[in-house]
Formats: sequence, structure tokens, C-alpha cells
Amino acid sequence: MRILITGINGFVGKHLARHLLGVNPSAEIHGTVRSSGASLAGVQVHHVDLRDEHRVRDLITTLRPQQIYHLAAQSFVPRSFEAPWETLENNIRAQLNIVLACLELDPMPRILTVSSAEVYGAVSADQVPMHENLAPHPTSPYSVSKVTQEMMALQYQHSHQLPIMCARPFNHFGPGQNERFVTPAFAMQVARIAAGLQSPVIEVGDLTAQRDFTDVRDIVRAYSLIIDKGTPGTIYNVASGQAQSIQHLLDTLVTFADADIQVKTVPERLRPVKVPILLGDATRLQQATGWAPAFTFEASLRDIYEDCRMRVAEADARAQSSRS
Repeated sequence: MRILITGINGFVGKHLARHLLGVNPSAEIHGTVRSSGASLAGVQVHHVDLRDEHRVRDLITTLRPQQIYHLAAQSFVPRSFEAPWETLENNIRAQLNIVLACLELDPMPRILTVSSAEVYGAVSADQVPMHENLAPHPTSPYSVSKVTQEMMALQYQHSHQLPIMCARPFNHFGPGQNERFVTPAFAMQVARIAAGLQSPVIEVGDLTAQRDFTDVRDIVRAYSLIIDKGTPGTIYNVASGQAQSIQHLLDTLVTFADADIQVKTVPERLRPVKVPILLGDATRLQQATGWAPAFTFEASLRDIYEDCRMRVAEADARAQSSRS
């Protein structure tokens, strides 16, 4: 089995590569990266700007993968407000180039493109939990780009019978996530405070928002099942089915540290458009594949905190070494 993962050096890409190699050690895993990064055991890495149509075509026609997981994206919602065209171009053009290259292959590979629950936007109480037939109401340039990716996938499946499926994941977290995202942002601060490296104050945005969190290790398992068992032209929510407030998330992380921590709300951490709740219905995914999350919310938070605690300790050790 020859598999291509775009954005393999990202948070989800690394976990997906490990999962695929774990369930199929003989798989030939290839991954694209845009810039230099750490090598991954068992993975052949290709430096490709996915916005370059010719480079993408050359890579895909040479590799002739049987499966493609398209993860690469500008995925930080606040960044999409700062640089909307960067987000739209990066997320839409990259997928179009992959699709066009795959149309030239016979047989065409099975493709999973990753969207986001952000496409749902703010919904009324009677529309929760969200299911795949709910009309999108994007509230950011990022979610606009994801709606476009979904529509592009469905269009090429209908017009060219491209075997492409869409995953619509809700919030996911786990060890190794970038500190720009809410859970590791809090966990890193709690770890620094516990280590005496930061004053005992955490700056936050809206803590009342509720989100459906799924461990990244469950997310990548769902992706693998969708590409193996999913129906082309179908969108699948990937969600735990439980909403947790950001307040509860922060309170839980704070319990892991032996410290008196104060919380301060700052305006610059508030989003331009408020989405009070994102809660998903993953019935379609469960019926098609048998998937169910294995990690509890609390267990995931404990693993994230331990990962952040080690990152803080390693950074402090490097800083002390450089001063000596």
C-alpha cells in the first residue's frame, strides 16, 4: 500500500503516520512538507509547495499513491482574519492541484480531504448536536475555505467519479499540538507556572464557549477508517458527542499543578464572531465504520499536560545550558 499524507510534519500528520505504520508496518508512507522539518521514521518526505500545480502533478504521477490523506492547510482561525487571502489560496488551491493530478491516474487513488466543524458556525439550540445535513454558516475566512474544499470534493466526485471523501472534525487535541491552539496554550502556561518560570497569571479569551474535543489519536483512527470504508462523495463528522466548556478545560488543567493561578480576560484573545457551542453528531461515521473514541477528555488533558511539562523542562534546560 502506497500512501501520501500532505502536511505530514503537522500535529495531525505525525500522529496519522504513526497510526498507519502501526496498523500496516509494510505500508509505504510518503509525506509532503512545505519547509524543512524533522524527519519521521518510516516516512519518505517530499518538499513541495502544494500551491505549485506542476510540482504537485509531478509528485503524484511519479508516486501513484493508492490513498491520499490531504491534511495540509492554514488551520489557525485567528490567522485567517489577519491574512484572509493567504488562507483561501493555501487551502483551496492546494486541494485543487491534488484533485487535478489524481484525475490523470488510472486507477484514481482514494482521497480523504479534511474540512472542519467550523463550517457550521453559530447555530440555534434546536440544531445541536450538528449533523452533516445542516447547512454551513461560515464565520471566518478559514471556514469559508473549508466549505469550498468540501464543495470541490463533492463536485469532482459527481463529475469525474473521483473516490474522495470529506472528514469534518470537531476540535481535536493531544500531545504535540502547537501552542497557538487553546489547550496547549493553557497547558504550557500552567506548566511554566508550576515550574516557577511564569508569574501565576493566565490570559484568556471567552471561557464560556463549549467545544466538542476528540483526542488526535482517535481522530487519525477515524480518518483511516473513512478512507478504507467510507463512501465517496460523503461528508463524515468526527466528534466525541460531548461538549466541554473552555472554563472546564482550563480548570482541569489547573488541578494538575500545585500552584495558585489567577485568570485574566484580555480583549485581544476574543474572536470577532462568537460561536457559543460546537457539538457534533458522529452517527454517520459510527454506522459506516464502527468508530468510537477511546480516550476520555480527562485522560487526554493529562497526556497533554505531561507533554507540555516535558517541553517546558527541555526549553528551560536549553536556556540554562546556553547561559553557562
